[in-house]
Amino acid sequence: MRFVQLASGNEVPALGLGTWRMGEAKRSRTAEVGAVRTALEIGYRLIDTAEMYGNGGAEEVVGAAIQEAFQAGIAARADLTIVSKILPSNASHAGVMRACERSLKRLQLDAIDLYLLHWRGSTPLQETVAAFEQLRSESRIRHWGVSNFDTSDMQQLSSLSAGVNCVANQVYYSASERGAEFDLVPWQREHGVVTMAYSPIDQGALASDTTFATIGRRHRISAASAALAWVLQQPGMIAIPMSGSAPHLRENFAAANVDLTAEDLAQVDAQFPPPKRKRPLATT
Repeated sequence: MRFVQLASGNEVPALGLGTWRMGEAKRSRTAEVGAVRTALEIGYRLIDTAEMYGNGGAEEVVGAAIQEAFQAGIAARADLTIVSKILPSNASHAGVMRACERSLKRLQLDAIDLYLLHWRGSTPLQETVAAFEQLRSESRIRHWGVSNFDTSDMQQLSSLSAGVNCVANQVYYSASERGAEFDLVPWQREHGVVTMAYSPIDQGALASDTTFATIGRRHRISAASAALAWVLQQPGMIAIPMSGSAPHLRENFAAANVDLTAEDLAQVDAQFPPPKRKRPLATT
């Protein structure tokens, strides 16, 4: 497993499990809890969720699964990195406090390891950051960051006195969606902010890509695993693919141990060239 170091010095797994679309239907709850528990059994130690997913249902799924894992001795709390995100509609100081308490209850945890503002809204960043800092001082969160912030947003955030404490920005990023490379990813590397890539297989589109299929054959892995390995090979990058099936979970997990060659990387660049101009961030 690859690890990424946060600005705080803490190391977190470079590969995690995304839970978007979980928690939306009660009838799927048992299967979803089982999928997250299976991921933990396989060796995943970073789980990404959000209060928005299933209106809190995904957090409940994660909470139930990690409690089962603790009780079964599959994982210890100290080994896990639990990430959740707050809606911008809850980003006022009081709103952050209330939302975090709700998330902690659903997750059945005393603290969230990384708490992100899901996207930028109308609440002044300074107010949200002040609330995050209070949560951190009270040990209800360990780190905070943002999501879907472009370079100008990050620059504004960094101008705040506590902006330096932002450790991560989660954005849509894959080999076929490389717009963030133009200036956002370089800026974040320079300022010690980790990039978290959601949809690293471009919502499954790269699973049938011929370039990654060719690369995958060289490494005896699937096209999807090759596409995920490409993201994980980017310096300081965390990837959080979604999966609900054990075979896909294992397939994704194996990608964390694949080293693509210079030939592989050149082939990807030829098929999916790095951006030559600024483009808006992709979103789902």
